[in-house]
Amino acid sequence: MKKSRKDCFGILDKVFPVGEEGLRQIVPTCFHCDDKEACLETALATKEGLELRNEILDRTPAMGFLGRLTRWSEKKELSRLMKLREKEKK
Repeated sequence: MKKSRKDCFGILDKVFPVGEEGLRQIVPTCFHCDDKEACLETALATKEGLELRNEILDRTPAMGFLGRLTRWSEKKELSRLMKLREKEKK
């Protein structure tokens, strides 16, 4: 028998909402959920999650050549994933 998932599964604004101070935080009830890791991974793979990851990269300073190269590579991968998401919706 397949276990059903909660309605909030993978929805970024429900499982990782912006708090009162403007920072994202995990909802306390998620700490006790068996699906928390898969749920958050799914949420970060959505369009909103990819945009969040891109924003985080923009705010994080890249130190040295290797840091800039790694950051460029990560941004390139996020861009590719965003384009793939757009094609999937069409």
